[in-house]
Amino acid sequence: MRIVVITDAWLPQVNGVVRTYQTLSGMLGAMGHAPTFITPQDFRTVACPTYPEIRLSLFPGRKLARMIDAARPACIHIATEGPLGLAARRYCLKRGLPFTTSFHTKFPEYVHARTGLPVRWGYAGMRWFHGPSQAVMVATQSIEDELVAWGLGRIRRWTRGVDTELFRPRDKAFLDLPRPISLYVGRVAVEKNIEAFLKLDLPGTKVVVGDGPQRAELSRRFPETVFVGAKEGEDLAAHYAAADVFVFPSRTDTFGLVLLEALASGVPVAAYPVAGPRDVLGDAPVGVLDDDLAAAARRALAISPEACRAFALKRSWAASADQFLHNLSPFDSDAAFPKAAGTV
Repeated sequence: MRIVVITDAWLPQVNGVVRTYQTLSGMLGAMGHAPTFITPQDFRTVACPTYPEIRLSLFPGRKLARMIDAARPACIHIATEGPLGLAARRYCLKRGLPFTTSFHTKFPEYVHARTGLPVRWGYAGMRWFHGPSQAVMVATQSIEDELVAWGLGRIRRWTRGVDTELFRPRDKAFLDLPRPISLYVGRVAVEKNIEAFLKLDLPGTKVVVGDGPQRAELSRRFPETVFVGAKEGEDLAAHYAAADVFVFPSRTDTFGLVLLEALASGVPVAAYPVAGPRDVLGDAPVGVLDDDLAAAARRALAISPEACRAFALKRSWAASADQFLHNLSPFDSDAAFPKAAGTV
């Protein structure tokens, strides 16, 4: 099946959304489908203000339409609410084509944290954007409940997986630092609430893997924390496995792929009892959820690494790809693209 996925989230960004779609692309190809990903790399872009690694596509409408026409898809999925997502939504509505969307990021809360604009305004925009979608894919029940409360409908589950071959227990001597090592992996930005982690009174060493607009400021304010920058592949996996506890301070993430990556590495989790961590961990004895994040981190040190690994082994990307395919809304591509199909 020919599938077009339009996403504003792509390299050089390094985050869970990008890794999800990179993995999905490979999975769909391996399953015999023909995915086409339309990303900012296909367009002229400018850096997002205050967030230069996010590239915003400039006037993508006409080129995006040509790319979709050339792909002649049987399904269209719009991943994000950025310039490409808006152009793809407009394209589908103009041509009467069904499409699906996904909700990855709590933009209303993020915009509120940066600008003070009311959250309800942001969710009014979300209702407008996702309203025509045949299915709004979300990762967890808690996020579904929140979106329903904000007036969104047609919500379907699309969970996440983890690469348990890459993320696995390894030699902890990779990081030669005072222990225990408390690790954070993710964007170094205000919406991630990373300062809550940096302010914790914890023994040993705090390590931050990632980059973002707050990195320079926070590295000055918290010189005792080790900031190593963004990491990928084996280097990223080695940093996970070398930690003793993974601390997840975000209160707004819709899932938290990093949680599964830490658990697959045999590292227990400490987080707030909020949507995302609550849904990923459930009642499994692989982490501690507490409004006192320092207490959660200290208690998590006693959790069995073997239990963490066993939990992650049950979360596969194959099951995630199957869910994604089931949620799509196929249409007759020959009827939708008659010129490309040679019918006129």
